[in-house]
Amino acid sequence: MQNYKREFIGFMVQSNVLKFGDFTLKSGRRSPFFMNAGAYVTGEQLQKLGRYYAQAIHDNFGDGFDVVFGPAYKGIPLSVVTAIAYHELYGKEVCYCSDRKETKDHGADKGQLLGAELHDGDRVVIVEDVTTSGKSIDETYPKLKDAADVEVRGLVVSLDRMEVGKGGRLTAQQEIQERYGFPVASIVSMSEVVEALGGTVITPELKDAIDKYYARYGVEGGAGSSDAGRQPQASR
Repeated sequence: MQNYKREFIGFMVQSNVLKFGDFTLKSGRRSPFFMNAGAYVTGEQLQKLGRYYAQAIHDNFGDGFDVVFGPAYKGIPLSVVTAIAYHELYGKEVCYCSDRKETKDHGADKGQLLGAELHDGDRVVIVEDVTTSGKSIDETYPKLKDAADVEVRGLVVSLDRMEVGKGGRLTAQQEIQERYGFPVASIVSMSEVVEALGGTVITPELKDAIDKYYARYGVEGGAGSSDAGRQPQASR
């Protein structure tokens, strides 16, 4: 595991973004862990967050993109801090763009998007906090293609939860890949979280709860990311 991944896992815990316990998700599932990217609220946290996203984009897509796109609402600050961090780390000037939930019908920046104007041929990387159903991509992908004939290079999320998606066969990330044809990467996977925190934050009791959760909601034999198709395992 790269150092920045291990650092990011500790950063999520320290920022109270990644929590462990007993949580009821919007899906109705009871989960022993929960992620809330809305807990990143300080300037220092946002600066660090942008750098982690920039490193993940560089690892997965290199410099082959022009625009960082963040779906509203949490994706708006994500796209801004990631564009800044990418320039700082790699010296490449990239633009940010985000969508609005409602179309603005007045002013110089009217329309569905804010930030950079998209042009035919622009190469776009989408950034999100986490994806559980792919709903935000279903809403924003048509907006991107309506704005210009862009090429979506891929999607980067903070955490791959590694659990079954709506179709009951693949993870949510794999479903997006299958539906839209672009790769989906994560800064870290839940498998890496368990590896990094096993024996410390993740106690044997908590590890047992995580194992039971994935026995019920994990994906077996899935294709896609290197972590797909196996339950998170703690290092020994």
